[in-house]
Amino acid sequence: MTAQASWPTNTWYVACSSDEVTDKPLGRQICGQRMVFYRTRNEKIAVLDDMCPHRGAPLSLGHVNDEGDLVCGYHGMVMNCDGNCKSMPGQRVSAFPGITAYPVEERFGFIWVWPGEADKADSDLIPKFNFFDDPEWAYGGGLYHINCNYKLMVDNLMDLTHETYVHATSIGQPEIEDEAPDSFKDGDTVVTRRTMESIKAPPFWQNALKFNDLEPTADVDRWQISRFTPPSHIMINVGVAIAGKGGFDAPADQKASSVVVDFITPESETSIWYFWGMARNFKPNDQELTDKIREGQGQIFSEDLEMLEAQQQNLIDNPGRQLLKLNIDGGGVLARRMIDKMLKQEASAS
Repeated sequence: MTAQASWPTNTWYVACSSDEVTDKPLGRQICGQRMVFYRTRNEKIAVLDDMCPHRGAPLSLGHVNDEGDLVCGYHGMVMNCDGNCKSMPGQRVSAFPGITAYPVEERFGFIWVWPGEADKADSDLIPKFNFFDDPEWAYGGGLYHINCNYKLMVDNLMDLTHETYVHATSIGQPEIEDEAPDSFKDGDTVVTRRTMESIKAPPFWQNALKFNDLEPTADVDRWQISRFTPPSHIMINVGVAIAGKGGFDAPADQKASSVVVDFITPESETSIWYFWGMARNFKPNDQELTDKIREGQGQIFSEDLEMLEAQQQNLIDNPGRQLLKLNIDGGGVLARRMIDKMLKQEASAS
């Protein structure tokens, strides 16, 4: 009997960014399933099993023809966007069994896929964000492939205490440890919140203050508010404001703040696709600033990558080792409970 995977499937995951799917098919494994993403003639996104029903070749090694159908690169089997066999040179294949076509939506510059039961897919369940299409906001981000279970990244982002050590030269500072986070459920989400008052900003946030025409060495009030939406989306409100000006609620001209965007998509039990970025609502038209922030953020997340991959290898090598849970782990614990609830619901419905 095959063990149940650790991720829910009747839900939406970010599979790729819109600009990754151009005139060539893209192969990517999502939740243990190999999929091929491509654009039809009208630029609509389609997603199929990445396996030709003829001889099992990856369809991602094929091409899209002038009619917008996917052509296998091995023997020329033509598949339509519903996963049905349309034609093949010299053969009659219209009655040939088709392959799985996955529900897919393109939104916010990302391509979202539903790897579970197609009849349960509801595009209204895709999380809504108020900054991707707002001209008052700017966004820049990237993608990392990380060899770790997706829950380890959830833990990482719901407990930012590690910044003091993993990101000591950028966003980390000892004051983070002095303030215990507050973790709680808020409807269908989990929130972990930490605030720090009258401290000096770390290097990354000193630069952000300077970018927003504020004094980088001034005393500041700092906040970190991580919000987890199951199964694996985390938005983190972060920022600093000139001390005594209201912290998170300070006027825009007295703070530098942003939303760290984290879409975590399982590839396998020990690997993920990690879509990271930052949305900000100051100087939204400054592309040079967007590029600088993206470069700095990319370096920060590369430090997480190294730590998480080493952590995953330790867990693989020591499968029976019991790990400690401390008060700083509250957000991750609540998030995992939500994931477990989703898994139980799927198991009972199958």
